[in-house]
Amino acid sequence: MRFVFVVRSLLFAVLLMAVSGAARAQVRVAIAFGPPVLPVYEQPICPGDGYLWTPGYWDYDYDALDYYWIPGTWILAPEVGFLWTPPYWGWGGSGFLFYDGYWGPTVGFYGGINYGFGYFGSGYLGGRWDGGHFFYNTTINRVDVNVIHNVYDTRVTVTNDTHVSYNGHGGIDARPTAQEEAAAHEKHIGPVAAQTVHVQAARSDPQQRASFNHGQPGVVATARPGDFKGNGAVRSGGAGGGAGNAGARPAVHPSDLPAVARPAAPNTGDAKLDKKYQQQQDKLQGKQQQERQKLQQQQDKEHQQLAKQTANDARTQQVEQRHQQQTQQLQQRHTQQVQQMQQRQSAAPRGAGNKPR
Repeated sequence: MRFVFVVRSLLFAVLLMAVSGAARAQVRVAIAFGPPVLPVYEQPICPGDGYLWTPGYWDYDYDALDYYWIPGTWILAPEVGFLWTPPYWGWGGSGFLFYDGYWGPTVGFYGGINYGFGYFGSGYLGGRWDGGHFFYNTTINRVDVNVIHNVYDTRVTVTNDTHVSYNGHGGIDARPTAQEEAAAHEKHIGPVAAQTVHVQAARSDPQQRASFNHGQPGVVATARPGDFKGNGAVRSGGAGGGAGNAGARPAVHPSDLPAVARPAAPNTGDAKLDKKYQQQQDKLQGKQQQERQKLQQQQDKEHQQLAKQTANDARTQQVEQRHQQQTQQLQQRHTQQVQQMQQRQSAAPRGAGNKPR
């Protein structure tokens, strides 16, 4: 049965590559459930000139039937002028598909995922090539300026502040731009040997597996590829969260989420319109609170059922991972609802007393 599933999934992946302009060289077979949310971590200091940051991500071990975390790490660029396009998971219609990362002159589409440290969903803001040297944006990267002098300082505003780790099906709603589509057809190469070694080290470490670490891997980042035990290894639970990646432990249940955010009070200059907008905001806030409570009650009920069934660790982990995805999807949907409401209110025509004369 498993062989039949794999064959069917491979055929599906091949078909998807044929019809998708964003598809790249390699697409893995479909997985029924998406990866956990991205863990929060601090970036280790850059080991030397010419190294580029490659963010951490969840991969899948088809033998163990389990996701495992590949730590973010610094990699020496394979060619001058090349940048890294991170891999990503995306919904393919009947399962989640994995799109491999690659090196090339332009950063392509990586699912709109906010991996942090310059990879905030589109393109790369952590540095640039100039005159054959890579210049590091020190507001995003941890660089020793006494050793590396080709640096600059540009502030970045992050609007995609979420740790969702996949595209589509309740995850990140993003599509490739024309430039990102073109990048997939430019000259590029796959992961270099050091990255392959890094992946193998993560796969062989039980602490990196989702069923073991519950979304908090033993090692979340490394200064050099494959070095999980050196001083440059960043372990889960450490201080931090780099630029665009700050935050606390990802919420598993709605009760772990911060209070529903209240938008700024309307101030259109029209008291009647402000009152109307405030009522809309209050109504949305109340509805979102009810949805949180409903999901929490549903998850509590499932916890009670697991306790009665004396479920094993694997079953419990599977349920908790599903709860984490449900909570993350709920939070993202609520954020989008607030943003859409604010856009509607700001675009609506003003009252008669507030029209320009």
